[in-house]
Amino acid sequence: MFSQTITDFWRAPLVGGDVLYRDAVLTVVSNPGLAEDRRVTVLTTRGAGSSGSPADPAAPIDGPGVVLVAVTPQVAALLEVAGRRAVTEASVRRALQDAGITLHEADCVFHLTARAEAELRAEADAPGVRRLTTQDAAAFTAFEESAPEQDLDDAYVELDHWAVFGAFEGERLVAAASTYPWGGSRLADTGVLTLPDARGRGHARRIVRAISRYALSQGYEPQYRCQVDNTASRALAVRAGFTQLGTWEVVSPGSTV
Repeated sequence: MFSQTITDFWRAPLVGGDVLYRDAVLTVVSNPGLAEDRRVTVLTTRGAGSSGSPADPAAPIDGPGVVLVAVTPQVAALLEVAGRRAVTEASVRRALQDAGITLHEADCVFHLTARAEAELRAEADAPGVRRLTTQDAAAFTAFEESAPEQDLDDAYVELDHWAVFGAFEGERLVAAASTYPWGGSRLADTGVLTLPDARGRGHARRIVRAISRYALSQGYEPQYRCQVDNTASRALAVRAGFTQLGTWEVVSPGSTV
């Protein structure tokens, strides 16, 4: 369903770890190679079906409702999962809570399927959509000044990112998307923002597709993330041709354990 680059990235927390528990739905792995800010990682997939064991590094991760949990050995010792006959997602979450470990609010993670990638590559950029450069600094500054501050913070669209695309109405920049290599991987994480008075005209969809096509041309897999409760952003991802791989959670920066 998704490319090897995508599935390899999301399987990575499982690779090199010890399986503490595994059944058809849930896999819990203790991995000493996890970074401190990823000492708990939970991926819940939403795919259309797969075969093989989720804990197998060679197995697909796009099965429906598969929950993959990777923790450091220190966290694993607090969870006391190893050796138990019956472990559920709910019991793991309760154990994390009892241990004082808080997870950050989940992100929905979207990627392009192989078919969607082929369709995207065959398209041309829409009229009024183009890549932005430093020569567009004045237009981008005016765009930022017209955007609500909270929207700017949420979208994280910056002119100095790896690639930036914009949609224009005449000379006015009304929507922008930027992308950058995510976590040193071959995934390109994208943010997008449309000015309030220009919404509902398809600008966001067109620039997300344009910047995603550019990322593909550079050897990167486009990625679209948003919070679970952002229904408008989730709908945009689908309109732009993305399929939700699942939800992703990591330990909250405020967690003391």
